[in-house]
Amino acid sequence: MTPKRENVRFYPSAAAAQQAGFRACKRCRPDAAPGSPEWDGRADVVARAMRLIGDGVVDREGVPGLATRLGYSVRQLQRMLLAELGAGPIAIARAQRAQTARVLIETTTLNMVEIAFAAGFSSVRQFNDTIRTVFATPPTELRARASKRRDAGEDLRRGPRAKEVPLSGAGAQGAILLRLPFRKPLCPENLFGHLAATAIPGVEEVRDGAYRRTLRLPHGPGIVELRPTPEHVVCRARLADLRDLTTAIARCRWLLDLDADPVAIDELLRRDPQLGPVVARAPGRRVPRCVDGAELAIRAVLGQQVSTAAARTHAARIVARHGESVGDEQGGLTHLFPEPEALGQVQLAMPQARKRTLAALIEALQGKRLSLDPGCDRAEALTTLSELPGFGPWTIQVIAMRALGEPDAFPAADLGVRRAAEALGLPASPRALSAHSERWRPWRAYAVQYLWSASSHPINHWPPLASGESVDPASTGTLAEEAA
Repeated sequence: MTPKRENVRFYPSAAAAQQAGFRACKRCRPDAAPGSPEWDGRADVVARAMRLIGDGVVDREGVPGLATRLGYSVRQLQRMLLAELGAGPIAIARAQRAQTARVLIETTTLNMVEIAFAAGFSSVRQFNDTIRTVFATPPTELRARASKRRDAGEDLRRGPRAKEVPLSGAGAQGAILLRLPFRKPLCPENLFGHLAATAIPGVEEVRDGAYRRTLRLPHGPGIVELRPTPEHVVCRARLADLRDLTTAIARCRWLLDLDADPVAIDELLRRDPQLGPVVARAPGRRVPRCVDGAELAIRAVLGQQVSTAAARTHAARIVARHGESVGDEQGGLTHLFPEPEALGQVQLAMPQARKRTLAALIEALQGKRLSLDPGCDRAEALTTLSELPGFGPWTIQVIAMRALGEPDAFPAADLGVRRAAEALGLPASPRALSAHSERWRPWRAYAVQYLWSASSHPINHWPPLASGESVDPASTGTLAEEAA
């Protein structure tokens, strides 16, 4: 039964409601829903702060560290978050820790001490007090209730409970199995297909129907395995340190754009007579992003004016020469993608102009003149990129779309976009297509995914095409930007 509006009190965030003494409904469990798409799309200080909190910065560096990253004093930051969200960074981080803990309590076999530290709590006592306050029940009761729901068959639609051997501390080789929720619909073809087609050998792979990759995390390396299902994305994480779990989850969600609102996006894009039928055929396309902005920027430069296969080859050589080795008993992953600081003089068989572009990018990243982390200032980052040699509109827009999460990024010069536009009866020249794309704002990055889907390029196939299956040879490259 819907309550009367006069009997309802509204709060700007879950953290604010929790501070006022409210807790999430135990039946409909709104706290288990995907995160707000608002924080991904916005570029202001509050949104940047929310992305950094989601990445675990408060747990690792405290509020002073968060404020320093954003360029504000602690007091200024507190004031801005309280004004918009009704809660400060500590309360917001606490709400996030509580939800992470609940997921682990209900879906894994980790003991409560392991869960406490994996969720970011500094002590077991703090963990117990927070769970009791937020959920009005002790952690053991949460697990008991979840077990009863499974026994009664109520939780079958949510997928299997983790059966892995639980982690037992730093360096553990066990795995944590999680379910990453999303708003329906979700089209996995372009999302997982893109990641598979561009996978760097040693860093990424497709194995047994899952996309796998290495992660560089604050306390050590990790490996995640992601597999789409109709109800959620199954995530199996192997971490060197349990404290990195929250960060690993946040980066996987960002990589797969799982907090997007596909209904709102597709509703607008369907209004275009030419694009609408493409949206209707396979709705719910997400933007394949990245787990590290610097990595994506380097890969974007390597991909200028070459095929997808050639870009992968260049990236694989960089990884083999400069990447940090990791062990993977479950598959064929061998390295972490190197940090900018580990890249000196990169020796690759490329045109001199592109070598200068890559060198300039690495220098800007090493000197901290350019930041592409979750809390960076997008406008400042894009301005810095535009000042580097060899960075034209295509490269900048691809980085904006896939590294910075800009929902309105639009690489109008992309060859695949132009070919698809022409096939659909849309303007094919970059200038005319950009003008037409105004009607797709603020979701032009998602329009790109639908335009790309019009070709038979490997990025549109999940599971990946088997060896020997035919692909249009003209669609296997991403030729896009002329050398600047």
